[in-house]
Amino acid sequence: MIHYVKKYYSFGIGFVILLIILLLLQLNDIIKIPYDSPLEITLVFTFWWLAISLPIYKFSYLKQNRKKVYQLLALAALFICTLVMDSNWSMPDNPLTILLLFFFWLGLFYIISPSFVKKYKHPILLVYGFSMLYFTYVRLFSGDLDFYYENEKRMAMSFLVLPVPIFILLWIYEQWKWLKTLKTDKANAELALLKTQINPHFFFNTLNNLYSLTVKQSEKAPEVILKLSEMMRYTIYEGQKEFVPLKEEVAYLNNYIELHKIRYHKSVDIRFEHEIANDASVTPLLFIILLENAFKHGVESLSDNAYIHMQLSSLEDGIYFSIENNFDEKEVGEEAGIGLENLKKRLKLVYPKTHTLSISQSDNRYKVALKIDTI
Repeated sequence: MIHYVKKYYSFGIGFVILLIILLLLQLNDIIKIPYDSPLEITLVFTFWWLAISLPIYKFSYLKQNRKKVYQLLALAALFICTLVMDSNWSMPDNPLTILLLFFFWLGLFYIISPSFVKKYKHPILLVYGFSMLYFTYVRLFSGDLDFYYENEKRMAMSFLVLPVPIFILLWIYEQWKWLKTLKTDKANAELALLKTQINPHFFFNTLNNLYSLTVKQSEKAPEVILKLSEMMRYTIYEGQKEFVPLKEEVAYLNNYIELHKIRYHKSVDIRFEHEIANDASVTPLLFIILLENAFKHGVESLSDNAYIHMQLSSLEDGIYFSIENNFDEKEVGEEAGIGLENLKKRLKLVYPKTHTLSISQSDNRYKVALKIDTI
C-alpha cells in the first residue's frame, strides 16, 4: 500500500492544486460551476485533474524534454488568457473564444500525438474551418440572442462537437493499426532470429568432412559440394520466405540425410517416407530441427543399432510429420531441449492455434508427432 502511495502521490497533489484553482476562479467570477449537472462536473473535473497530475507524475520525462514543457506552458497561458478575456466580454458564446479554445485543444492534441495531427491536418482544418464559419454566422447573424438560444444554438454547437468523437475514433484506429504493425514486426523479427539459429554447426562439420574427402581425393567430394551448395542456397534464399512448397522442404531434408550418411562409418537405419501433394506448402526450415536433434542426440550417441524413422504426408485436413529415433539415455544433455523450444516458438508464431505437437519418450526411444491444420 505504501509503495502505491509513493508511486502515485502526484495525483493527490494534482487533486489539491485543481481544487485551489477552481476555488480561485469561482471566487473571482471567472468561471461558473453548473452544480445542477453532476455528470458534466465529474467529466470536466476528471479531465483537468489528470491534465494537472500527469505532468507532475511524468516530471522526470518532461525534465528531459523541455520543448514539450514550453509547449504545455504556452497552451496553459493561452487557455488562461481565453478564460480571462471571455469573462470580461459581455458577449455569450463569443466566436473568438470558441476559436481560441479550438486552437488550445488542437495544440494539446498535437503534443499528445503530433504524427496524427500532421497526417490529418488538412481534414481537421477543413472540417473545423467550416464549423467555425457556420457557428460565427449563426451566432452573429441569426437574430437576437433569445432566438439564437431557442433555435440555433443546438445546431451550431453540434457542428463544433460532432467532429470530436469522429477524430478520436480515427486516432484510436490509428493507434490500433500501429500496435498491430508493431506486433507483426516484432513477430517477424523474432522469427528471423529463430531461423538464423538453425544448425550452423552442421555446415562447419560438413566442411570439415569435405576437407577430409578432398585430401583423400574421394569421388564423393563433388557430391558433397553439390548437396551442401543446394542446402546453403535453400537456407539463405528460400528460408527467408513465409511459405515454400512442401516438396522443396523434402528435398532439403533428403540432402541433409545424405550428407550425414557420408559422414558416418557405422550402419544407421534411416527411413524417410513421404507422400506430398503438389500444392502443399509449409514454412521453411521447420522439420530440420527435429531431424537434427535425432542425429545429434540419437545417432551420434550410439555406437550401433541407431535408427531414425521419419514420415511426412500432406492430406486434405493438414500436414502430418512424425520422427522416431533411439538414443543413449546417459548421453542426453540440456542442449536437447533448445532446438525443441525453438520449434515451439516458430509454430506459435506461424501456426497459432492451428498445430498440434506431441512428444513421447519410452526407455531409449524418442518420438515427435506434428500436425499442421489446413487453413
